[in-house]
Amino acid sequence: MTELVTMHVDREIALLTFNRPNQLNALNYALIDRLMALLDEIELEKSIRAVILTGAGDRAFSAGADIPEFSESVKQGPSEALRHFVRRGQAMTARLEAFPKPVIAAVNGLAYGGGCEITEAVHLAVASEQASFAKPEIRLGMSPTFGGTQRLPRLAGRKRGLELLLNGDSFSPAHALQIGLVNAVVPHDRLLPAARELAYRILRHSPLAVTSVITAVTRGINLSIGEGLEIECEQFARMAPTHDLGEGLDAWMARRAPVFTGR
Repeated sequence: MTELVTMHVDREIALLTFNRPNQLNALNYALIDRLMALLDEIELEKSIRAVILTGAGDRAFSAGADIPEFSESVKQGPSEALRHFVRRGQAMTARLEAFPKPVIAAVNGLAYGGGCEITEAVHLAVASEQASFAKPEIRLGMSPTFGGTQRLPRLAGRKRGLELLLNGDSFSPAHALQIGLVNAVVPHDRLLPAARELAYRILRHSPLAVTSVITAVTRGINLSIGEGLEIECEQFARMAPTHDLGEGLDAWMARRAPVFTGR
């Protein structure tokens, strides 16, 4: 049986690839479940410090939900569709957003619907010049369900987000960069190298500090500034007694490169 999500680990980075190229890497329930299981494994594996997500083939990162499978859930009624489809998809994007190790999307083609929502949820994203984005759910007579109504307006601003959510039209990687959906647009053959370069710029630093930054931003971004600052204080208090912070300070004063151990 073909692995729905493949994993290849190289130099502290796990490359996870959605592997349904003939279906444009559509997100069926089994693929989502497999991705969640792999994330559980990666979180516990100390030798893996970052994740890159991409799609198999040159056509799609992910074209979104598996519509035939989703349609069967809808036919069974709202409660079944919520349980099998909506909750599963929201759990996936929430897991990616709050994952304690950096997750980078390498968007190699179509990122429509759920594929775009994954791009919204991950920490960082690099897009190929051949990528294309869309929020096409409205064409099906529905709103996005994997977090797109909440994350895209927060990234792009209310009016720009609503425009994309309400018109359903595709938009370019250049526009995705302009609205803050991706961090960079690169030539197609440079996509994975660029994603790796971005990851290695992060991996220079303490893994504890990286997790602390991700946690503070993820937990605080939708709170008041006062509540967010309290979370920032909590994260500093967790770092204060660690070897890594002491090493970072000592190395700075000695004008040498720090050696972080993750403890």
